[in-house]
Amino acid sequence: MAKQFRLSDQSIIGFVATSDPDRAKKFYRDTLGLRLVSEEMPFALVFDAHGTMLRVTIVKKVSPAGYTVLGWQVPNISAAAKALQEAGVRFERYQGMEQDDLGIWSSPGGGKVAWFKDPDGNTLSISQH
Repeated sequence: MAKQFRLSDQSIIGFVATSDPDRAKKFYRDTLGLRLVSEEMPFALVFDAHGTMLRVTIVKKVSPAGYTVLGWQVPNISAAAKALQEAGVRFERYQGMEQDDLGIWSSPGGGKVAWFKDPDGNTLSISQH
């Protein structure tokens, strides 16, 4: 009997937009350390994000969302934030949210999150749960 097709059995692909592929390539590859898999010009840059395909789609104009579009779960958020700061990442500060010196917010449920933006203004995050 054939197994029923289910998306839950498939790999997910992440998408984020850029209007400047050269700048995005430097950020995602050199600053964040993702492996560049291919350059599918003029459509997308393809990265390996720890086994998940990330397609940085090339568009004429990016309209950044007002929320996080990509996030990474990390085992030690303080160490991750320090390493990213050393690589040139600047963490966002949000009024009304108590964030520590590194920009990390502790949620009421115990999770910790820090947000940063890519060169196109897309909001990214690291979190520890």
